[in-house]
Amino acid sequence: MKKIALISLFLTGLFLFPAMNAQVKNTEQNILSTKRNIIKNLDAWHKAAAKANFKDYFNLMTDDAVFIGTDPTENWNLQEFKEFSRPYFDSGKAWSFKAIERNVYHIENRRFAWFDELLDTHMGICRGSGVMVKENGKWKVQHYVLSITIPNENVDEITLLKKEFEEELISRLRDN
Repeated sequence: MKKIALISLFLTGLFLFPAMNAQVKNTEQNILSTKRNIIKNLDAWHKAAAKANFKDYFNLMTDDAVFIGTDPTENWNLQEFKEFSRPYFDSGKAWSFKAIERNVYHIENRRFAWFDELLDTHMGICRGSGVMVKENGKWKVQHYVLSITIPNENVDEITLLKKEFEEELISRLRDN
């Protein structure tokens, strides 16, 4: 009886483990494919801005997208961001952000992912971070935050530089 159980266990392992291994490889391939698609669409989004292609840029954002810019007053829904951006795109010169480092996080079988990136921009190195959602088979930016990076040794200097502006803004925001 023990021999039959051992043989049975051995045969089960012979067939089960390769199938499990194939499933793990398939899952890893799906995750890599998803990340590649996300990176491709983020690159296309940045490229559309660099080419001042309004339609392509905003087609890579969801209808309920939010864009948070570097200024503390820049927290726009999609329509507000389009209105702010339109003159830049219409002039033929929007902005050019090139990813120099990027991390993408994704949970298998979900329709959302999040990312962070360091960008080479006209403002020097900036950090972008956001959320992407899969809509109709295409990954789109739903939430994006752009930040100017400041080396730690320059924080005191920058804090002084922006102090007056921020004190006034804090006062206005608290009064509302």
